[in-house]
Amino acid sequence: MYGNDFATDATDAADRLPGPDEPLNAAESGQFDDLIEAERRIEPRDEMPDAYRQTLIRQIAQHAHSEIIGMQPEGNWISRAPSLRRKAILMAKVQDEAGHGLYLYSAAETLGVDREDLLDRLHTGRQKYSSIFNYPTLTWADCGAIGWLVDGAAIMNQVPLCRCSYGPYARAMIRVCKEESFHQRQGFEILWTLMRGTQAQQAMAQDAADRWWWPALMMFGPPDTGDAASTGGHTSQSMAWGIKRFSNDDLRQKFVDMMVPQADRLGLTLPDPELRWNAERGHYDFGPIDWDEFWRVLKGDGACNAERLAHRVAAHDEGGLGPRGRHGIRREAGRGATCPGRRRMSPSTDRATWPLWEVFVRGKRGLSHVHVGSLHAPDATMALRNARDVYTRRQEGVSLWVVQASDITASSPDERDSFFDPAGDKVYRHPTFYDVPEDVEYL
Repeated sequence: MYGNDFATDATDAADRLPGPDEPLNAAESGQFDDLIEAERRIEPRDEMPDAYRQTLIRQIAQHAHSEIIGMQPEGNWISRAPSLRRKAILMAKVQDEAGHGLYLYSAAETLGVDREDLLDRLHTGRQKYSSIFNYPTLTWADCGAIGWLVDGAAIMNQVPLCRCSYGPYARAMIRVCKEESFHQRQGFEILWTLMRGTQAQQAMAQDAADRWWWPALMMFGPPDTGDAASTGGHTSQSMAWGIKRFSNDDLRQKFVDMMVPQADRLGLTLPDPELRWNAERGHYDFGPIDWDEFWRVLKGDGACNAERLAHRVAAHDEGGLGPRGRHGIRREAGRGATCPGRRRMSPSTDRATWPLWEVFVRGKRGLSHVHVGSLHAPDATMALRNARDVYTRRQEGVSLWVVQASDITASSPDERDSFFDPAGDKVYRHPTFYDVPEDVEYL
């Protein structure tokens, strides 16, 4: 589900894909189909079928929701991490997850949807997030299991999305995948250290692997090949559109094949008595997944569903990332009451009215600024600071520009022929137009 697309009965009607007998392609010209056939990117102002747009909105929104809800399981351990080094690493990872959510919400907004509306759908249960984040983190070893298994599954799901047919989503995923590799490696290192520690530490690591293995396999979504192909969600259409590149089952198999040797190296035993190498298939066989548990947790009956969503709603209402709100000061009893020194948010600072800013980064001196994404901020100063924290966490730039999106004037894709074609017949502007002797050097 982490980067997958499927709906439940609770899904908002506005997110629904057309049924089998309903038209899928609402685009009047063949431009969309031509771009898909040529494996080229669809950009925000290009013509696209409404079903394609709605599929992307739902999938990107679910992905973004998963990133910000996914901050909570490990954020719970920041104050209890066993060393200052581990605390710093865990804080960096949680900050990355917040950044990933921002990348993805920005990508969703290019499809014409409002971020606050997406968050409202999450908070009211009309849109879902990955079921993996409804499981508790009981010990420090769980942080290792999440990094190794959960982020490993996320990478397996997300790397193909770097080739997604929708440009903003694909570009966001390139940034996300670069950062997820750090998450997986730090998780592996935690388990590696524990498995070389005391017997109690080894038992803790094994217990975490036992509890997270099956939920990690569920992250790829329900079966969608073989007999399940007819009931496997929208995989076939998403693959035809170039949104997905592989089926859920293919990605799950690749993940198992990758993780078994790593588990052996760690010294962990994966909790599946049917797990064994099948020489004829060239893959590992594994046991049946409890899909009843998957759907039960997804629909709200998991160990932490209510807690995780309530915390997210409270954080949003407080205007910050945690229970103490934006400035780290807890609200007093009574809605609207604030502690001394805390400034009320006036209508002008309401996030719903913040303008959209486009962000440009210069990677090195001498290079041009390149557009990397967008964000919302109340003013230019805050936009610049937020852009630094979101887009240059790893020293990716030496200079930042932020420009209000409303101040940008762009050419229209519908006018591309008349706008750019006047230069098409001026072939004499190219050096290859001129015939010169081949033996003339430096010309």
